[in-house]
Amino acid sequence: MRMSRRSLLTAGTAAAALTPLPAGAAPAARGATRLRTGFERLADDGYARLGGGRVGIVTNPTGVTRDVRHIVDVMHADARVDLRAVFGPEHGFRGTAQAGGSEGRYDDPATGLPVYDTYLKSGQALADVFTASGVDTVVFDIQDVGARFYTYIWTLYDCMEAARLAGKRFVVLDRPNPVTGRSARGPVLHREFATFVGREPIAQAHGMTVAELAGLFNGEFLTTPVELDTVLMSGWRRGDFYDASGLPWVPPSPNMPTPDTALVYSGTCLFEGTNLSEGRGTTRPFELLGAEGVDGRWAAAAAELGLPGVHFREAYFAPTFSKFQGRTIGGVQIHVHDRAAYDPVRTGVALLVTAKKAWSGFAWRSDNWIDKLTGSTLVRTMTDAGAGTDEIVAAWGDELEAFRKVRAHYLIYK
Repeated sequence: MRMSRRSLLTAGTAAAALTPLPAGAAPAARGATRLRTGFERLADDGYARLGGGRVGIVTNPTGVTRDVRHIVDVMHADARVDLRAVFGPEHGFRGTAQAGGSEGRYDDPATGLPVYDTYLKSGQALADVFTASGVDTVVFDIQDVGARFYTYIWTLYDCMEAARLAGKRFVVLDRPNPVTGRSARGPVLHREFATFVGREPIAQAHGMTVAELAGLFNGEFLTTPVELDTVLMSGWRRGDFYDASGLPWVPPSPNMPTPDTALVYSGTCLFEGTNLSEGRGTTRPFELLGAEGVDGRWAAAAAELGLPGVHFREAYFAPTFSKFQGRTIGGVQIHVHDRAAYDPVRTGVALLVTAKKAWSGFAWRSDNWIDKLTGSTLVRTMTDAGAGTDEIVAAWGDELEAFRKVRAHYLIYK
């Protein structure tokens, strides 16, 4: 990736361009204090950062306090906040819709607030929604899971652009990356493959928080920056997994039931681009993979690779919806035993390569969805040509290194 002029101007000062911690606080907390989310720190400050204007919030079921009260309910009941509207992403504000769906426009029964649907809206159409809502400031608070194709980060991107077009302030309340922020992994999206599962050229596993991504989007990708404010966490370190946060886990979407799902998702979601089940309709989505006619040879082939941090079990299951609904199929279950050593993207590619070799029925989706997920034709064409896992991973090395250099200017936490 070529560094933009804006990157060069902000190199080394990205953290300062975003919200600093209060004077005297340890930067990004070095474990001395319990983690506090962006929302908690906003509330600690009496919501002063919202400036007393009319507020709308982009959120979903993950926007909760540590005692699992929804922040919309909390803010609506607080006279210090003039909360006027809620904006729901994919799956909806209250999270009732499945993948590829939303809840539409309605009035929230709990608060009476109007809930606007942002799903599949962008640009001027989304700006018009913000204008119609009558708000001055748009706030974003959604738990991400660290993968480029998880659509909430592109809701963030689209809402930032729409807020700019509508002349609104934009405030991001930060939450942890549940799979750590240690490094970026995987192929980088090529712009000709841009969709809602990847708008801009970032790595498949980006290793950033939403506040860091907001800085990256504003500095690298938006034609004109939005008026951006970010409320950072305290007490989070880049190497922390979600269970170190002390926060409750609320599924960000119906098929992301646990932090274990998030750990494997940036690799095994690639099976959405094949004719195999990615485990939707089971209690272990993205950990169970399979199809009719698959037997123990696939798990055995995967085990022979000696991939770090993971074991593979021959498994049989019957999805209750999605691919192979109600039919018993064979495949593998992923068991991560050393999450620090585990590389989800390399593992996902290895499973594609071994599935194609072990099962004669293997096929890509006819729309080449795999290219949208991986961001180019590279993984599909190299797998079809018989390339091995190491060869495929090496092929994206240069573009990943270029992205890492840009990413480094926007990292805030230690």
